[in-house]
Amino acid sequence: MPTDTRVPTRAAEARSGGRPVPARPRRHGARGLPNPLSALVLALFLVLFVLPVVWLLLAATKTDDQLVHGSPLSFGSWRALADNWHALTSFQDNAIFSWLGNSAVYSSVALVITLCVAVPAGYALAMIEFRGRRTLLVATLVVMLMPNATLVVPLFLEVNAVHLIGSMWSVILPYAFYPFGVYLTYIYFTTSLPRDLIAAAKLDGCSQFGVFRHIALPLAAPVVALVGFFSFVANWTNYFLPYVLLPESDQFPVQVGLGTLLNAVPQFNPTVGTAAVQRPELALATLVAITPVLLVFLFSQRFLVAGMLAGATKE
Repeated sequence: MPTDTRVPTRAAEARSGGRPVPARPRRHGARGLPNPLSALVLALFLVLFVLPVVWLLLAATKTDDQLVHGSPLSFGSWRALADNWHALTSFQDNAIFSWLGNSAVYSSVALVITLCVAVPAGYALAMIEFRGRRTLLVATLVVMLMPNATLVVPLFLEVNAVHLIGSMWSVILPYAFYPFGVYLTYIYFTTSLPRDLIAAAKLDGCSQFGVFRHIALPLAAPVVALVGFFSFVANWTNYFLPYVLLPESDQFPVQVGLGTLLNAVPQFNPTVGTAAVQRPELALATLVAITPVLLVFLFSQRFLVAGMLAGATKE
């Protein structure tokens, strides 16, 4: 049943000699003009982020001539997409699949070690008082803020000292120690884990490890998922460290493999011989390289949102 939203006011009744005057009906559907600043920000986001992704998706469906002379946002053909896929998979005897497999192994093994190290370390820094605790926390923050490129030379010297250059562990072990994950778990346990609950568990005879295993870890599931996602993405997209530590092409992760493909494009490297790669094939390889990260994000976004909100309010 429609309801009358007209509400008479005392001032209107006074002006009309005491007779009730209906107020103007409220326009529930009316909306004001968009904020110009918000519209400008959205337009910049569209131009700088959305359009390049759309161009990349469409570039894989074109021939090289269509990519250069055709409309940037036009669709090519399914036949061109199939030809580009065949050319990409034929490069160095299906090297793209080998690179994807290497990235999966490096990132997954490093992720397991990261979770086994970062989560207990964050708990210890947050909940246990010990000598050198503040120094370790400051060192973690400093390493977290340093660019990855500045650590390549000391990491190379350390890995070389233990004779691991050229092995998969030369990449996995540096990946495995993730200071940002330690900091995230430290923030979570500091702000969201009630100390009274820890004290009650200890009074019941629970050891420090028992408190972590049976109380802290189950409550920290969202932030553990968040640390795992960030660690996996950082490992998957790392380029410089594997490029320095892995000498053989069959050991490359997919990010270094993309660099190899880029060097095989004649427009970027005129010295390329018969093993040339066209630009649409490079665009398709880029899409293949980011697909695993996208799938991980789609399947774990519920846990990622919960992890981002974890610790936002103090219990």
